[in-house]
Amino acid sequence: MRDVPTASPPVVVDAMGGDHGPAEIVRGAVQARREHGVPVVLAGRAGVVRAELARLGAVGEIDVAHADDVVPMTERGAGAIRMARSSLAVGLGLVRDGAGAAFVSAGSTGAVAACAVDRLGTAPDILRPALAVALPTTAGGATVLIDAGATVDPTPEMLAQFALLGASYARLVLGVADPRVGLLSIGAEPGKGNRLTRRAEALLRDLPLRFHGPVEGGDVLTGVADVIVTDGFTGNVVLKNVEGTVRATLALLATEVGSSGVGDGAGTRDAAGAEALRRVAGRYDPETHGGAALLGLTGTVVVAHGSSRARTIARACVVAHDLARGEVVARLGDRPAVRPAR
Repeated sequence: MRDVPTASPPVVVDAMGGDHGPAEIVRGAVQARREHGVPVVLAGRAGVVRAELARLGAVGEIDVAHADDVVPMTERGAGAIRMARSSLAVGLGLVRDGAGAAFVSAGSTGAVAACAVDRLGTAPDILRPALAVALPTTAGGATVLIDAGATVDPTPEMLAQFALLGASYARLVLGVADPRVGLLSIGAEPGKGNRLTRRAEALLRDLPLRFHGPVEGGDVLTGVADVIVTDGFTGNVVLKNVEGTVRATLALLATEVGSSGVGDGAGTRDAAGAEALRRVAGRYDPETHGGAALLGLTGTVVVAHGSSRARTIARACVVAHDLARGEVVARLGDRPAVRPAR
């Protein structure tokens, strides 16, 4: 069990969000408490949530904040803000009021982002929040992909802010002293891309950061840059394509190993290769990274996959707790460089 002070404010978990809530969400919260020592509060319909806690023998272990409503996974944002008694609104309200250290949800990313902006507010001068996720690279480190899905139609100025937020995140969380920032485009040559990327490139060249220049999709996992900036639509496609490619490769290799047989030397080598690939794939599994940090807010918010199971939620709680304990959000705001001119 992790050494977590008993006085630590709890991580607030949206018990009703995701494709498998509340059963898997509650189970993940219980795992976070029991296996990692992370204090947790569950926000959701009290009767439903307590019934799940009872199934796990966890009644009395975790507090429940009652919320009347559930934001559907199909909700993109505006409707969620109007649901003042939803599990999103209640949970984020606890963080806003200081009763929670951080918030975790596997609900609709658009709804979580919209409610987070409404309940917590953005940091000074920040236009829109962005999701940051650290992806392992072939160089042995990690690259921060930002935005991974929060703001699908940003302006060039927003991309410039994402770059600065991502660079600060790489310094604070990954320990990269002087992060190299790349802008995702259709070519590495300067001036390529659509109007959004061309205008963003011009802004990035004038910012106080180490701008590598445009990078291509094939560079995302090579370590050519410590931060890769893009719009939320493209970033979410990239993230899910990486995860899907890993799963597909494992499935194809399993088929090959099965057809080759394991009784001869070649089969044994294939099996060993499959096991090595599974270990690599685990580094890209949502259960490993838990979720993406929603940067640019006044509070700590972690967004998990909508398909998250218990282990992923538990990991997301650990990530949220560690970010809150490290005061990462506050330290991001301390850097004047995260406020480019509008």
